[in-house]
Amino acid sequence: MPSLKELESQINLDDIDFSDLEAKYAVSADLGSENYVVVDGAPKAPASKAPLLEKVLRKFLSKAGEVLEGEAGIYLPVEDNMTKGFLFAQYKTAEMASAAVSQLNGKPLDAKHRLYVNKISDIEKYCSEGSVPLSFVEPEIPPMESHGYLKSWLMDESGRDQVALHFSESVGVYWSNKKNEPKAVFEPRKGFTSKYAKFSPKGTYMFSIHPQGIQSWGGENFERINKFVHPQVRLIDFSPNEKYMVTLAPTPIERPTTAEELKDFPFGPESEGHKLVIWDLLTGEPVRTFALPPHLEGLKEMPWPLVKWSFDDKYCCRQGPDALAIYETPSFQLLEKKLVKIEGIVDFEWAPAGVKLSGSRVEGGEHVLSYWTPETTNQTARVALMQIPSRKVIRTINVFQVSDVKMHWQDQADMLCVKVDRHTKSGKTFFSNLEFFRTTERDVPVEKLELKEVCINFAWEPKSEKFIIISRLDDGNNNPAIPRNNISFYVREAPTKGKAVKFKVLSNVENKHTNTIYWSPFGRYAVTATIAKSSGELDFYDTQFENEKNPKLSEVKLLKNEKFGGMTNISWDPSGRFLAAWSTSWVHSIENGYKLYDFTGNLLLDETVEQFKDLIWRPRPATLLTSADIKSVKKRIREYSAQFDEIDAMEADAATRDAILLRHKLLEEWKEYRSKYATHESKEQDVEAEIVEEIKEEIIEEKEEIVE
Repeated sequence: MPSLKELESQINLDDIDFSDLEAKYAVSADLGSENYVVVDGAPKAPASKAPLLEKVLRKFLSKAGEVLEGEAGIYLPVEDNMTKGFLFAQYKTAEMASAAVSQLNGKPLDAKHRLYVNKISDIEKYCSEGSVPLSFVEPEIPPMESHGYLKSWLMDESGRDQVALHFSESVGVYWSNKKNEPKAVFEPRKGFTSKYAKFSPKGTYMFSIHPQGIQSWGGENFERINKFVHPQVRLIDFSPNEKYMVTLAPTPIERPTTAEELKDFPFGPESEGHKLVIWDLLTGEPVRTFALPPHLEGLKEMPWPLVKWSFDDKYCCRQGPDALAIYETPSFQLLEKKLVKIEGIVDFEWAPAGVKLSGSRVEGGEHVLSYWTPETTNQTARVALMQIPSRKVIRTINVFQVSDVKMHWQDQADMLCVKVDRHTKSGKTFFSNLEFFRTTERDVPVEKLELKEVCINFAWEPKSEKFIIISRLDDGNNNPAIPRNNISFYVREAPTKGKAVKFKVLSNVENKHTNTIYWSPFGRYAVTATIAKSSGELDFYDTQFENEKNPKLSEVKLLKNEKFGGMTNISWDPSGRFLAAWSTSWVHSIENGYKLYDFTGNLLLDETVEQFKDLIWRPRPATLLTSADIKSVKKRIREYSAQFDEIDAMEADAATRDAILLRHKLLEEWKEYRSKYATHESKEQDVEAEIVEEIKEEIIEEKEEIVE
């Protein structure tokens, strides 16, 4: 038998084909350490629940790419019958693992757990000797960019409001003046927005719309603050306290394909195909994205807003078929991880303030929302109040033969008016009922106001239980040329213990074309208006006009009637001193421009502006004055009024301004002179006063008589 050496000399190993063995035992280049990630911060759960936890984690990690199936994809270490709070995951490609690190690291899995994702290959990169410096080097922090005081306009000594005017392709912001043209805060900027401009609810920011997304502006000179990348965005809305912004685009989000474009792209793979985005206004980052519900796809007119907020930004809610999805901020996780099932829900509204429910000790009031469901074969239409987060229904009413329901919360959330449009059994005649929920009283009693007419508009007076309705008798005669609308001013009578609350009519105006109601932000004064294609009319009312016969009583009085043929929009300024009405070229080309009135209806300014589009008052945050401060201001109102009248006079005329300034200068010189000599005289010794009497003779009357 030949030896091993002899065999080796006879056989050439290079001639042997090992391809079958190499193929069988080959290690794929795609299965290196670059494909693996280690995930920390996972929940610690009993071993029996490990399969369920793995399913949840797999779904979360798959947002960044494809995780391999089975044990090769996810390994959850278990010790002492408990998972250890970390895991290993293997992606199909190294690029997917890198995407997981960049997109998922630091993201919350739920309200209590935040995951930290790193590549296994980074262990060598950062932990091998010499990879990490032994001495700490403080990172370079870029200097903070200051945009000035974002509420600077509130410090105006004249107490003026700001207004944005949008005309042609330009937008300018101005100080609102009483008797002359507005003074520019910044001159009109051409191309400022491609769609429209809008202020945030408290006036801190101004926003412009562009094909690439949205730009925010602020500070004394309206400098750029932040940008929000959302291509082809069309609609925007805000949470009440300006913490969040909601945007909607008709086209779905598509992630760029190049690394350079991905660098500044704010959305991850999980947002692919979504159209609705919620942004954090402070950081400029998206906090949640949603796909548009199928029943809303393809609509010509989109119901807006699609996200509604609680009064304090703590919750937001989306409505879907037969359910409400309520999210808690700032995590934006589904409340209790489940939907609120409400079969057939048509609409809902949050209470605009904390509701002081009877027996509740929650400071600031409870979070409450109202909703309604339509009639079905086996059930009447229903209106209900629900407390959040308990989801407890605290009051429900049944209504019959319903064609439509509108919910109107009073701004302090003490009452909810539900306008129920009903029809007779034949379906030929329509009328309305007003159902009033008294939310602060025990068991939330409900009072009904039955109308013989159809209520076409309803509006609460701010901080009051007074309201105005516009109604029309439905008798089959619908000729729009005939004025048939009635305006009714109601007030709630003083409640009597044990008796139902009643509402009495303060005044009624019949046979009008009026179709809209605009209360002053501080109540008392209201404008009812006719906005139609070819005609426009405004009626200014004082709802607390002093009764001549009995000064203790007040009545509703028409102060002024004004015509504005092309009027399309109306808006009060935040102070309630002025009302603007305008005609926009977005609707028609008739009398484009705006008119400015005082609260009694006197015309102050009439400007015709070619291609005029919009007028936007800058909102103000709620006052910081206490009730005592407000009382003090009211007592000194004459003094303040005289000061502001003087400022107005100075702005109106240059000669008057010079005369007033000269008068102020002379007055200051006189005060300085008096102060100087008063101090000098106090240092001198007392001098006895000497009374000097001087007698003067004066002829009062002289008469001459001839004596015969």
